Amino acid sequence: MPFAAVPRAALALSSLLALAACAPLPTRPLDAQSIQAQVRADAEAARRDVPPLSGPLTLDEAIARALKYNLDRRARQMEEAFALRQFQEVGYDRLPKLLANAGYTSRDQDRTARSTDSVTGLPSLANPSISQDRNHATASLTLSWSLLDYGLAQYNADQASDRLHAAAERRRKATHLLVQDVRVAWWRAASAQRLHGEVVDAMRLADDALADARQAENEKLRSPLDSLRYQRQLTENLRLLESIQNELATARFELAALINTPVVQSLALDTDEQPGMGEFLGQSAQALEEMALAQNADLREQLYLRRIAATEARKVVARAYPNLTLSLGVQHDTDSYLIHPTWAEAGLQLGMNLLNLLALPAQQATAQASVDVADQRRLAAHVAVIAQVHVAREQLGGAQRQFERADTLWQLDSRLAELTAKREQAAAGSKLDRVAAQTTAIVSLLRRYQAMAQWHAAASRLQATLGVDPLPQSSDDLTLDALRAEVRQRLLKPGAKAAP
Repeated sequence: MPFAAVPRAALALSSLLALAACAPLPTRPLDAQSIQAQVRADAEAARRDVPPLSGPLTLDEAIARALKYNLDRRARQMEEAFALRQFQEVGYDRLPKLLANAGYTSRDQDRTARSTDSVTGLPSLANPSISQDRNHATASLTLSWSLLDYGLAQYNADQASDRLHAAAERRRKATHLLVQDVRVAWWRAASAQRLHGEVVDAMRLADDALADARQAENEKLRSPLDSLRYQRQLTENLRLLESIQNELATARFELAALINTPVVQSLALDTDEQPGMGEFLGQSAQALEEMALAQNADLREQLYLRRIAATEARKVVARAYPNLTLSLGVQHDTDSYLIHPTWAEAGLQLGMNLLNLLALPAQQATAQASVDVADQRRLAAHVAVIAQVHVAREQLGGAQRQFERADTLWQLDSRLAELTAKREQAAAGSKLDRVAAQTTAIVSLLRRYQAMAQWHAAASRLQATLGVDPLPQSSDDLTLDALRAEVRQRLLKPGAKAAP
């Protein structure tokens, strides 16, 4: 192709590319095979490096597994790791820029130029001169350093550092909420396992008594009014038992999702794992307030967000400063007309965008408004944390008292159920009385477990409010057994009484 035809070919090619860019883009929906392959890969990735359950699941192991293998917590850890990568990346922005360039230039005609006599102003009589090769290559290596870019990079590094710490505080808060959810879910699953056999037996006994009552009604062995009242009370007991069964049926699956285990088959109910937060009830409210204001994750996150906003306000002012740029480089050109084809050059440049001064007042006002919003949020968090300390402290004490009361009621109802069963066996009582007594005992035991779960939840809420971490900074460096020991030491009492 002649060289003169190159511009026309380039124009035609650019026109074709422009038309192709304007064409509508085709959609790319996922096919069933791709979806199934991704689902299989996700299922394998979710269970990777997660050891299976080797026996009954204790409360401390459930908490340890959640802290180590819960997928939501892993996502929080990855957010913190991403913030760390951003902080490390921003640090390189403070370095000078070392720019390497290389190029090639080709012309279809020589670069010729005419000259004019500087004295007479008339065209020179000399022939036009050629000052450059048609084909030549250039290369350069330039080191430049901008004072303004360095200052902005320092501000960006400060903000990235604060975002890293804010992400760590969000991870702490998520850890507290996870521990609370696991404690409640474990006790719900424990109550489901503990009550399953008793609920089934009571429902079977109620069905038998209901069948007997209907037969007695058909045979007219008792008055219709008494028979219907008898059947209604049995049916009401059955409804209550079925509601308990339905409420607890999904508890083990919720617990399995929290600890990233396919299914929880059985739980270890050999001890009552009582919360280890009772020592905080003996401290004064002022001491707890000071602890919470120093360690609460929400409040500390607001402190970092306020620093980020304040740094942004300083960046707005810094962008309006003049920019001083230093440069030092080496240049090379293959043009044969150059006497010195390789040379070094240094430069000092001072520049400023004067139009930035027009927008500076509005930008400063916006930045200051962001700082004011951050201050207000911090103050709101401060007041909320103080209120949460008192609420959580009262809830913990109330939950402990409610458990003690529910435990006493369960013991009384259990003894009543035993006596009623003996009376029914001695023909001194009816099946209805026995079903009612068993149902009442089951409900009392359920409420006992619910009270225990609420006690653990109240302990977790107080722990989260005070900012007391349930484990060391990193769970990745600890084995599951070591993590279980940390959980037991920090959350659960060393001595526990036997469970029912």
